[in-house]
Amino acid sequence: MKIGIVGTGLLGSAVGLNLLDKGYQLTAYNRTMDKTRKLADRGAKIVSSPKEVAENSDLVFTIVKNADAVRKVAFGDACIACGKHDALTVADMSTINPIDSKQIAREFQNRGISFLDTPVMGGPNVAITGGLVMMVGGDMRVFEKYRQIFDAIAGKVFYLGENGTAHAVKLAMNIQIAMLALSISEGIVLARGASVDPEIFLKILNSTYFKTGMSENKAYKMIEGSFEPTFTLSNLKKDLDTINEAAEAFGVSLPMTKAAGDVFGDAEEAGLGQIDYTGIISYLEKRARSG
Repeated sequence: MKIGIVGTGLLGSAVGLNLLDKGYQLTAYNRTMDKTRKLADRGAKIVSSPKEVAENSDLVFTIVKNADAVRKVAFGDACIACGKHDALTVADMSTINPIDSKQIAREFQNRGISFLDTPVMGGPNVAITGGLVMMVGGDMRVFEKYRQIFDAIAGKVFYLGENGTAHAVKLAMNIQIAMLALSISEGIVLARGASVDPEIFLKILNSTYFKTGMSENKAYKMIEGSFEPTFTLSNLKKDLDTINEAAEAFGVSLPMTKAAGDVFGDAEEAGLGQIDYTGIISYLEKRARSG
């Protein structure tokens, strides 16, 4: 079975390397060609358009910035849909509004192309070993057809029902990422303000029910001020905007998520957008010092 990836940023590249390691044929496209170099070095076929990815693949993953980017690669010039053939299925691994996902699914279906939502949890360091958590929405028969590939990408795969459902759960999951980053950051800021070694705060936190993967791993890099990005602050800010837009469309209020979006937005404006999202601690420490 031949696989394609459109969008080879940090996550897309790691997913592709994992699939190549497991023996799959891979065709890839990225607007910035330099970002396909690692995949090319490992044997992937690199092409010059999403259309060519589709023509060379049974299953195409889109892993791009937002819903507008999905639409562009899906239906724009030299697009995925332009490379339609009978075996083609598209799976979107981007983080987008579930309402957009349903609209994109309908457009693909109108063109006779199967479409699944396949957002994931976990960064490039997890993706490269096939340890992601994947959520899937769409036709169950299509899901089962490609289940072997999904299992190669993710250690846990959850089929959730119709298109849009998986992206709704993905947004709910990303709320947790933002809130954990903020709460750990403010815990460290408070400990330092009280002249307590923040590693003591983390040691105690991680001995309790309230420990998390973030508090056991990334939190120590937060103390050190090490923010090599696995998921940028700007990307999390974008996701918070998407969450708040979706909440408004669903008629629900998320006051804490809105506040988190404001804080991450301020940090992005302060020039911290391209560091890891846990770099939000740098912004909060600066605010704490300025009163």
